[in-house]
Amino acid sequence: MRYFFEIAYNGKNYVGWQSQLNAIGVQAVVEDALSKILREPLKIFGSGRTDAGVHCSQQFFQVDIEKEFDSELLIPRLNSFLPKDISIQSIRKVKHDVSARHDAVERTYRYLITQKKNPLLEGLAWHYFKQVDVETMNQAAALLLGEHDFECFSKVKTDVNHFLSEIKKAEWQKKGDMLEFTITANRFLRGMVRAIVGTLLNIGTGKTSMKEFQSIIQSRDRKKAGANVPAYGLYLIKVKYPPHIFIR
Repeated sequence: MRYFFEIAYNGKNYVGWQSQLNAIGVQAVVEDALSKILREPLKIFGSGRTDAGVHCSQQFFQVDIEKEFDSELLIPRLNSFLPKDISIQSIRKVKHDVSARHDAVERTYRYLITQKKNPLLEGLAWHYFKQVDVETMNQAAALLLGEHDFECFSKVKTDVNHFLSEIKKAEWQKKGDMLEFTITANRFLRGMVRAIVGTLLNIGTGKTSMKEFQSIIQSRDRKKAGANVPAYGLYLIKVKYPPHIFIR
C-alpha cells in the first residue's frame, strides 16, 4: 500500500530534503528511522526538494509499506525516534499510482523578515533593516501572477524541461516589525522564491523600478534579477493535492 506522510522540520541542521556528499538531508534521517521501526528497508519520495537551511511546516512524502500498521501508534513512535527538529504530523493512505511530487497541484511558500533585530528569531527570520515600500512591492508582485517563464529567478544549473510556472498568489504583509511574503504556484524552480524576494526588496527600496522589473522577467536572465535572500527565512507551508487521490 502507498501512504502519504505529512512532515514538518526545522532546516537549520540539514542540507535540504536530499542528502549530499558528506552532508545529511531530512530524507535520509526519516528513512532510517522508519526502516528501523518497521524492520524493513524503505525508500521515501518527497513532494519536492527544499534547499539547505529552508524550513517546512507542511511537506509530504510517499512510501510503500506492505505490512499493516496503526497510524495512531506509529506517529508517536516514529516521532520519538526522530530528532527534535523533525516531526511527522499525519499519515494517509493513497491510491497505488499516486506521486507525492507529480500529483501536487499547488505549493505555498512564506518568507519571513524581521526589521528589528530579534535574537528569538535568529535562524528563523532574516533581519533586513532597510525601510521598504510594501505597497509598491505588492504592485510588482501582482505582475508575477499567471503563467510566465521565470528563468530569470531560477538557479542557472538546474535540470528542468522548461521554466514555466503559474503563480496564483504573491503578496506582502507587514505585521509590526515583521514582513511576510507569501507565494503560491503550481511549481517552483530551484531558488525561485528567494530570488523573487530579493528582487522585490530592490523595488521596495527604490533600487529597481517597476519598468526594470518587467524587463527582468522578460529577459530570462538570472544575472539581471536580485540576489537570493538567506535560506533560513524561507518556509514551505502548504502542499495541496486533489481530494480524489486519498483512500482515507
